[in-house]
Amino acid sequence: MRSLVFLLTLLRQVSLREWRLHPVRQGLAIVAVALGVALAFSVHLINESALSEFSSAVRSATGESDGALHCPQACDDRLWDVLAAQDGVEAATPVLDIDTYALGPQGERKALKVLGLDALTVAAVAPDLLPRMAEPAGSAAPTETRLAFLEPDRLFLNPAAFQVLQVRVGDRVGVQAGLDIRHFKVAGSVAAGGSPLAVLDIAGAQDRFHAQGRVSRIEWRLEPGYTLQSLEAAWRKQAWWPTGGRVQAPEEGTQRVSTASRAYRVNLTVLALVALFVGAFLVFSVQALSVSQRMPSLALLGVMGLSARQRLQLILAESVLLGLVGSAMGLLLGTGAAWLALRWLAGDLGGGYFPGIAPSLQFSGTAALVFGVLGMVAAVLGGWAPARQAQAMAPAQALKGLGGAAVRAMPSWLGPSVLLLGTALAFAPSWKGLPLAAYGAVALMLLGGIACVPSVVNGVLRWAHPEDQPLAVLAVGRARHERQAATVAVAGVVASLSLAVALTVMVSSFRSGVSQWLEQVLPADLYARTATSSAASEGAFLPPRFIEAASQLPGVDRLEGARVRSLVLDPERPAVSLIARPLSPGTSPSRSAAQVLPMVGPVLPMDRLAQASSAGAVPESPPIAGYVSEAMEMLYGAGPGTILELPLAGSRHPNAEQAPPFLRVMVMGVWRDYARQFGAVAIDIEDYQRHTGDRRINDLALQLQPGTDATLIQQALRGLAPEASLIEFAVPSEIRTISMRIFDRSFAVTYYLQALAIGIGLFGIAASFSAQVLARRKEFGLLQHLGLTRRQILAVVAGEGAAWTAGGALAGVALGLMVSAVLVHVVNPQSFHWTMELIVPWMRLALLAGAVLLAGSATAALAARSAASSDAVQAVREDW
Repeated sequence: MRSLVFLLTLLRQVSLREWRLHPVRQGLAIVAVALGVALAFSVHLINESALSEFSSAVRSATGESDGALHCPQACDDRLWDVLAAQDGVEAATPVLDIDTYALGPQGERKALKVLGLDALTVAAVAPDLLPRMAEPAGSAAPTETRLAFLEPDRLFLNPAAFQVLQVRVGDRVGVQAGLDIRHFKVAGSVAAGGSPLAVLDIAGAQDRFHAQGRVSRIEWRLEPGYTLQSLEAAWRKQAWWPTGGRVQAPEEGTQRVSTASRAYRVNLTVLALVALFVGAFLVFSVQALSVSQRMPSLALLGVMGLSARQRLQLILAESVLLGLVGSAMGLLLGTGAAWLALRWLAGDLGGGYFPGIAPSLQFSGTAALVFGVLGMVAAVLGGWAPARQAQAMAPAQALKGLGGAAVRAMPSWLGPSVLLLGTALAFAPSWKGLPLAAYGAVALMLLGGIACVPSVVNGVLRWAHPEDQPLAVLAVGRARHERQAATVAVAGVVASLSLAVALTVMVSSFRSGVSQWLEQVLPADLYARTATSSAASEGAFLPPRFIEAASQLPGVDRLEGARVRSLVLDPERPAVSLIARPLSPGTSPSRSAAQVLPMVGPVLPMDRLAQASSAGAVPESPPIAGYVSEAMEMLYGAGPGTILELPLAGSRHPNAEQAPPFLRVMVMGVWRDYARQFGAVAIDIEDYQRHTGDRRINDLALQLQPGTDATLIQQALRGLAPEASLIEFAVPSEIRTISMRIFDRSFAVTYYLQALAIGIGLFGIAASFSAQVLARRKEFGLLQHLGLTRRQILAVVAGEGAAWTAGGALAGVALGLMVSAVLVHVVNPQSFHWTMELIVPWMRLALLAGAVLLAGSATAALAARSAASSDAVQAVREDW
């Protein structure tokens, strides 16, 4: 019993001594784990908080309804009475939903959702939206009657709107409708949470926002015993059911946004797990060096009775402690980073999926436990190989300074086989829109590339024949003889350099693709718009009178307007964008779609459209020509020659009742669109206006006459609007500059990962060579006895480091190119539904590999200084 207590005391002292003597080294391993956990946990908290806030906002805007009726473009408000009279409907209320802008305290525009409601029926369906009367500050008597909500100029704001607009009850607020400003008096509040929201009477909303006789949806509450599915099936058979109408469940909007942001969230999480993967290599390097330095102590404990299994458990316990401390720090850092991101970035993370949402932090104990365990698992995996080395150690030989266990050679076929398996896995399809198989392929490629390091080092050394240089012969011979140890020494370099190369190629390819795409889609001299988001395109637009006046301005050679709308083609998927713009070559031969849109692949000839029209099953509704983005082809299978039915009822058409509810579009070609991840359909604006009667414009492109000052045109256009601040302008160079700045900021995390990976890889070289030179101290002593100076010994070690690092750099670059091909051609299309050309920046990669080679050689030499400076007599005293 005493011997056991003594042994346990020795174990504790050995571990504590290691932490006291090398706090910096242990601290680096802890920081590596902490950074990976922090990045992954912060991404999870940010997105879960944003999704939770968005769900709350959707529930506030839709109330407690059991369902809602949506029409292809807008519902006739007469459907409300019909629907409310149906069996199973307890209550129904109409809603006119408008995304627009309100003028802030300094005249700046603030995003605002306006809901037109019937206050007499909304309480039964959405009580949080019921207007509540209030008194102005300082007033002793009510200034509004109970029926004030029926006044068309009375507005009721939620808490977020009061805060953003900085107004009080009784103040007046300007709200944008087209290019006009409608002024309303703040008469009270609503309890709904979420983003800024305003409520007014539905009749006033229809009149003020050009929506006479229309509502966005009709929401209802069901009587007990009825289900949404059964009633929908019965209603669709009724004559009053609108053609193209669909029922939306309460959670459908939240589900679509969750689906939209899922790939973005998963990619960020995978990047965080990559940081954990690289951090595991640092833990491995730290523990390998620790085991080599403590070999005499571990051997003494082994002689005293510490079993091989207990040595394994000792090193693994220390790895668990590293992971535990690192995970705890990472969870704290991740929570703080998420709080700052939610405060400064509003939970958007640069992806644009949660506009207008300002969520509060939603901490999750379950998620913290999961990511904490991941950090500890990474640390244990990193410490497994050193622990096995300590387990396989022969205590008697170690006490004599003969080192630990030899590195076991891996089969030569293992690395290529794993690489081949990873390559095959890269061709697997996505799973629910996520490139999980591609991520698995990248992991297998990394492992296979590391397993190929001995073969690559051997191939590099075959080219070295330094017969005339004794020191070089010694370095090359040693490197060739110990090439299996090279896997341990440069595994971190191969992993980190391959990731750095892959990220560099991916970012360069994407950046080059976006730059070329911007050059093609921005041919005009000046661009104007009033809606800064597609959601606000219905409430903030450029009316026909403004377009007509702008075309008459001196200096304007030609102008083109575009109408942008959102359409829901699949209730389970995010909305797609409809872009109506001049695409017909009738006005100018240069305006054909092939010249305007960045097409991918050939475009069908127009006679195919004529054939489809004559042979169509619906001859009274012949299809028109349309062009889809790559996302439409990937998500909906809308390749060239297919027919799409777009839910575009002609509610604005003079003969709206006779207009078909769907616009049939034949896909003539596919174009590349980096701005819209979930699909876009481009049609000619004349076809759109002829079908819908909608002549509103969202984006205006102006071609100026030679010598015309764009600033003067901007001033003239502002003079045509009631409020100069309602129009935003940009020239192509400004758009490109801003777009590329946003691009670089969005990919800043990849540069951080590159620097982290390279730093960890170089530290791994230092730790591995330090461990090896400790085991080779007798060899260095013998060389000093034979007459080699300390400088010459360092040169030998540096030569070995150069040989091994050269093999690692070569394997890392080749492996990085393979991984980049998977990222560019598989992960990117499966995640974001667009393609790009693979651009390899050879000069940057050469500089990167050269820097790693130089740093690796220098790091190996520096790591050998302490061992080479030992007394030669002391180093070989065991042989006396």
